[in-house]
Amino acid sequence: MPTHPIRALRASSFGAFAHVDLEFASGLNVIVGDNGAGKSQLLKVLYACTATLEESRDGALSKTTLSRTLASKLVGTFKPESLGRLANRQRGRARAEVRLKLGGLKEHLAFSFATNSRSEVVVASAPTRSLEDTPVFLPSRELLSIYPGFVSMYNERLLEFDETWKDTADLLGRPPLRGPRSEAARELLAPIENLLDGRVSEVGGRFYLEQRGLGNLEMHLVAEGQRKLAMIVRLVQSGTLLQRGYLFWDEPEANLNPSTLRAVAKVIDSLARSGVQVFVATHSVFLLRELSLLGASSGASDYMITGLARGPEGVVAAQAGSIQDLDLSYIRALEAEFEQADRYLTSDSSAI
Repeated sequence: MPTHPIRALRASSFGAFAHVDLEFASGLNVIVGDNGAGKSQLLKVLYACTATLEESRDGALSKTTLSRTLASKLVGTFKPESLGRLANRQRGRARAEVRLKLGGLKEHLAFSFATNSRSEVVVASAPTRSLEDTPVFLPSRELLSIYPGFVSMYNERLLEFDETWKDTADLLGRPPLRGPRSEAARELLAPIENLLDGRVSEVGGRFYLEQRGLGNLEMHLVAEGQRKLAMIVRLVQSGTLLQRGYLFWDEPEANLNPSTLRAVAKVIDSLARSGVQVFVATHSVFLLRELSLLGASSGASDYMITGLARGPEGVVAAQAGSIQDLDLSYIRALEAEFEQADRYLTSDSSAI
């Protein structure tokens, strides 16, 4: 697992959240909720915090430095017109407060900013050491097919992609490991490559799927589900997600059929079991059930489900160690799928 796994997050007046106080498992964390309930925002604030602490590895980790670098990362990750736009907009001024607890560190990362803040946050407390593990944010679409030239264009042009796309593209460009750790990577990748029926390679800045008996197939000609799995392969090959690290995956189910989504669920579960701390945001009942079935044998300490729903005063959250222990009826997207399944099972077959 990461040297310093994410243990808890407390946030108030931040984005959609009036107030949330959440704990997280060291293995797999599944975030479910309707559109607009804050799933992506939750993943992004966790990513922005961990990425800032990891990127500070080469410099002094001081409150003064963090006040600027953290603000810059929040703006780059969320793409608001100004930092203060991330504060929950109420009548008059509001102040967003965030506190992140990491395992093995006595000092929490705690910061705040107001609706009129532009380029700095106020850091109340901060760890005295940087993070050793790399956070990875996967957006809802794959990146391998647009990888050629994307990073250089992002650095030179004003593009309306948030910074997670560029960060992840940089990580996808890392070369594969050599030596003893490469053996561990091959062992973890074997079942994923079986699902892909091939191996992922990079030649001249372009990615290919080396399919058995078919040779190299350009990645943009491969099905999107395979491209999503290929991103994981690349990140494991480089050691970024090998037995450590943080993975934040926003809606893995996007544009995937149930068969491919089941394969994705197996990969997510295997990463969590191998030592990666995984956070998945979804509103897919199919993915939720698959991950629940796969995670059932892990125990509540390694698996956590968080349900988010928007109330009159902001987003509210509930948490449990299994789908059976959590009331998800207030999440309309999930309830609609559950209700359809009940109607289908109880309907007259002649009417179907």
